[in-house]
Amino acid sequence: MKQILLINSSINGAKGHSVQLAQQFIAGLADGASVTVDTLDLNASPVPHLDMAEIAAWMTPESQRDAAQQQLAALSDDIIARIKAADVIVLGVPMYNFGVPSQLKALLDRVARAGITFKYTDQGPVGLLDNKPVVIFATRGGVYQGTELDSQTPFLQTFFNFVGLTEVHFIYAEGLNMGADAQEAALNAAKARLAEISAKIAA
Repeated sequence: MKQILLINSSINGAKGHSVQLAQQFIAGLADGASVTVDTLDLNASPVPHLDMAEIAAWMTPESQRDAAQQQLAALSDDIIARIKAADVIVLGVPMYNFGVPSQLKALLDRVARAGITFKYTDQGPVGLLDNKPVVIFATRGGVYQGTELDSQTPFLQTFFNFVGLTEVHFIYAEGLNMGADAQEAALNAAKARLAEISAKIAA
């Protein structure tokens, strides 16, 4: 049985192209196999922006945390536990104003924790998470892949590599707001690509 963690960050909810493509990908993994899906819907249940009170809670030994600190630390602890439990991580990531959705950034801020998901050494930082496939559905209204305007790809690749997740697959659907023909072509290309990745991971 595969445990899949699905992280959706589209403000369009179920209507979002990234959400729909991610669901199709998971359906491909489930075809002929047993899978369990744990969903983090950042539109329905947004994660608040990180503040110093929460960071202070992380830095306080668990046995010394007061009730408020325990509650603050629990958010990050839960997200990291769900990532560790997953065999595959799937993210729906639309592009908003040339970046990742702020809802997703707030969640990732809870994942990068020194001594838990990474550590610093004399040779530089080392990721502490066990490697597993990370599949990112990057949906964009325009066409940005491979250009200097695509800030999402280097950020997400760097972030996941930093915490030890180096098997990162990007599936792009671009030009979605450039007319019906462009949208259809982009979605068809994304669906073909997701079928390839799904077969590879399911093997």
